[in-house]
Amino acid sequence: MVNAVKVFKKTSPNGKVTAYLSRRDFVDHISHTSPVDGVVVVDHDYLRGRRVFARVAVTYRYGREEDEVMGLHFSKELELVNTEVAPHTGDVQMTDVQERLIKKLGANAYPISVTLPQNAPCSVSLDSGSEDSTQPLGVIYDLKLYVADRKEDRPHKRSSVWLCRPRRSSSPFESSNRQPQTLVSKGFTLSPGRLNLELSLPRDVYFHGQAIEAKLSVNNVSKKTVKNMKAEVVQHVEVTMTNTHFSRVVASLESREGCPITPGSCLTKTVSLNPVASVNKRRFGIALDGQVKDQDANLASSTLVAEGKNVNDALGIVVSYSVRVKLNCGAIAGDLTADLPFKLVHPDPSSAKAPLRKAQSADIEVEDFSRLRRGQSIAEE
Repeated sequence: MVNAVKVFKKTSPNGKVTAYLSRRDFVDHISHTSPVDGVVVVDHDYLRGRRVFARVAVTYRYGREEDEVMGLHFSKELELVNTEVAPHTGDVQMTDVQERLIKKLGANAYPISVTLPQNAPCSVSLDSGSEDSTQPLGVIYDLKLYVADRKEDRPHKRSSVWLCRPRRSSSPFESSNRQPQTLVSKGFTLSPGRLNLELSLPRDVYFHGQAIEAKLSVNNVSKKTVKNMKAEVVQHVEVTMTNTHFSRVVASLESREGCPITPGSCLTKTVSLNPVASVNKRRFGIALDGQVKDQDANLASSTLVAEGKNVNDALGIVVSYSVRVKLNCGAIAGDLTADLPFKLVHPDPSSAKAPLRKAQSADIEVEDFSRLRRGQSIAEE
């Protein structure tokens, strides 16, 4: 549908509570987190003096559920938000989408807005390598809208709308003037001269789906010969709860073009690598954005922190990326390796969308959460 504004819908099992949300995820802009805005529809006769509450909880699972024995648990759950969203007694600042939905849905519709704390970790799932695992490892968010007398009451499933909401990191930098580079060299025992490798990138911020163009320059002033070279994009993962570090290669390219590089020779070339989740599915330990079974999941974004803060203080699962180039000089001489870090993120959605007031004639396209994976949607005027 051309110029359609997409809204996501889900209804409680008893059909009494329906949520319409303007986006599927919480977007982290480093300096702030965009709220999830929407509308909840609930019948006054069904409420009978009760309230509608919105609860956001984050589950941090750092071990397999099937390994939990004798009361040992490998997960932590933390409630981040629990607030009343309907019915409202005062004026609420609404977005254009909320105004149009309330006008269409009638008097039983109420605007809602849910915001996460700034220090909340981003959603990351670790691929277990198989489809048998019941619960994904990583950081998972749940947004629940439920009817109760008090927010402390245990909600009934029949009158609750449960949605899994990822918190994704986006970069406010559409372009970066910084061009990272590194220079490494290696000397050889009982052999004069050194082998030099310079590695550089045109920028330090890349968006998911973009190819990584790495330029490498080799200056061989040693007596050894470079037989071949290998370029890789490496994903580095730190699980803060267990202080575990590991790395996975998510894209690689081995080349003999320009080789062998004999003593006294130079070589300059550019290699292109495209790290994507589709070629890394069902690989143990690969970090993904959101749910592992989501067909639209990307590789996990780089963990970004506000200026003046240390990324080592981040919670949850910390993810970073680097380009690694290896020059192979044979079994005896060994390898020369250069690592150059970069950031892999989502573009800032606020910089790509025009204000909705300029497109008031656009239709609203309602997409049911239960039909998303079947590719079905419900178009409404």
